[in-house]
Amino acid sequence: MKDDKPITRTPRAYLGFIAIGLIAGLLSGLFGVGGGTVIVPLLVLLLRFDQRLAAGTSLAAIVPTAAVGVISYAMSGSVAWVPALILAAGAVVGAQIGTRLLPKVPQHVLLWIFVGFIVVVIVTLFVIVPSRDAHLELTWLTGAILVVIGVFTGVLAGLIGVGGGVVVVPALMLGMGVSDLVAKGTSLLMMIPTAVSGTIGNLRHRNVDLTAAAIIGVSACTMTALGAWLARLIDPFVGNVLFAAYLVFIAVQLAVKALRMRRA
Repeated sequence: MKDDKPITRTPRAYLGFIAIGLIAGLLSGLFGVGGGTVIVPLLVLLLRFDQRLAAGTSLAAIVPTAAVGVISYAMSGSVAWVPALILAAGAVVGAQIGTRLLPKVPQHVLLWIFVGFIVVVIVTLFVIVPSRDAHLELTWLTGAILVVIGVFTGVLAGLIGVGGGVVVVPALMLGMGVSDLVAKGTSLLMMIPTAVSGTIGNLRHRNVDLTAAAIIGVSACTMTALGAWLARLIDPFVGNVLFAAYLVFIAVQLAVKALRMRRA
């Protein structure tokens, strides 16, 4: 990142941090995602961040963003607190597994598998629309399912750096019949301990630009509540359509990345 430091400290860069934060905050509140799938590529493409530094900076910025999102959803009772902690515990374990598998599994293969997963989710979003009256009842069976979802999310995060709401929201909605609002609020809460843990590790390896993370995080916080408010106003089916469009954007990013890896 030595060559990029002058770029990241120009007025254009500071404006870029703010713009990225505003976009990520709105999407975070609207879809229950951390915004990393937006923050990372924008930092890399627009501000020439190294991929690892962009990922670490994004993770740090997600902490305040997700916290504001949780508060916004909690005000309408749309957060399942204990299930979120179970998901987070599973994700922490899964991240360790993913990190260990990373050197053994071809990245382009993993990316195509995840693209396939996203395609299945997109199709299902047009078929299944959970009721907003649906809630998550915690039993031994649902608890075990939550652990599996959390571990799967963590493994993906460790392998390809994508996870969080992109996996948890559709899994809770489509796999467990939870309302879209509860799925989003629970996903945001689950991200906080996961992001804090990851940020601590990234700080040790100097993979975080704290200035950028602070500006992006604060900017995102100004839009997260608006996104959560819009999510409550939007019809569940329309919400599914918008989330499907967001997933298409992510799938295209991953497919392009996989093709570049294959050619390299």
